[in-house]
Amino acid sequence: MKWLSPLWLIVPACWSCDPAPEMSSVDPVNWEKRMVDLEGQDSLQRGSTYLSVYSEIYSQTEHIKHPLTATISLRNTSHSDTVFVESADYYDTKGQRIRSYFSRPIYLSPMETVEIVIDQVDETGGSGANFLFQWQVKPGVPEPLFEGVMISTSGQQGLSFTTRGVRID
Repeated sequence: MKWLSPLWLIVPACWSCDPAPEMSSVDPVNWEKRMVDLEGQDSLQRGSTYLSVYSEIYSQTEHIKHPLTATISLRNTSHSDTVFVESADYYDTKGQRIRSYFSRPIYLSPMETVEIVIDQVDETGGSGANFLFQWQVKPGVPEPLFEGVMISTSGQQGLSFTTRGVRID
């Protein structure tokens, strides 16, 4: 039994050696493999979509905040055509761009969804964070759908809600 005592000290120490959690999934899919060259594609129609996102929300007073995890879905609603997303820019409450998720246009195959996750520990966006998406589609193809799902759990309490993108051009 004496030899078990040192194990109780070593095992918890190993758990604390885990690397720090990643701050937001900047590359949840391999964006490089999705990049396309749209040069010469003059027939594509352009659009812009605004999506509100919440990194945190207030509770009881403006001094108590709950951090949230946000899942941002980029969805192609066409069952037969590819859509192209030129940019996905994430902004904070003050309107300052926090990051861009890819540097060149990406494609979404028919009925495909890709996601961006803003981790709960990443509160840089604040209560008024948002995304601005620039996209292109062939004439007659449905525009992409952009949605956000925000969630937080603590003990037996849970909180979740959704937002949907609004075309702004």
